Amino acid sequence: MNKFTTLKSIPAYLPIVNIDTDMIIPKQFLKTIKRTGLGRNLFYEMRYDENGKTINDFVLNKSPFDSSKILIAGDNFGCGSSREHAPWALLDFGITCVISTSYADIFYNNCFKNGILPIKVSDEQIKELSEYSKRQEEISINLPEQKIIFGNSEIKFELDEFKKKCLIEGLDDIALSLEKSNKIISFEEKLKSAKPWIFND
Repeated sequence: MNKFTTLKSIPAYLPIVNIDTDMIIPKQFLKTIKRTGLGRNLFYEMRYDENGKTINDFVLNKSPFDSSKILIAGDNFGCGSSREHAPWALLDFGITCVISTSYADIFYNNCFKNGILPIKVSDEQIKELSEYSKRQEEISINLPEQKIIFGNSEIKFELDEFKKKCLIEGLDDIALSLEKSNKIISFEEKLKSAKPWIFND
């Protein structure tokens, strides 16, 4: 998992509430267990018509937002099923930060496990950021200082310290387990010595 410290991007604003995981990545694209290749189908039913042609009016199909790394979204983002393909699709498209007023819990936690920073802000702050996005100018995310910087303004956001550490150090669940590998090996050796009959080797 890539480390996350700071990020600069022109943000894309998607003014829709209750965007569920099926809207983020529809069920027909869940056959893969690979984390790559899902970005082209992100928000498929909003980005393409029934014939698969690009819908030019959709924000992520318009320049410069088609290269945005920051998505500003409506309330309750990521609700619905628990599919981890949703953050995979966002990440594969290039989005590494989502800003919303609230998230579904499972989606929120899945973001951190995949190197995406989901930021919670107030309704008023979302309005400020969405208005600023119309300028098509970059905003900055500073994770160590927990700040969103845009123009001459900034917004401080709250974040669990452990989740923050994992993003900054690029630690997913596997990396966290590997950090404890010496303790795991030591435990196994002691157990093998005390109860050798439970081991087959």
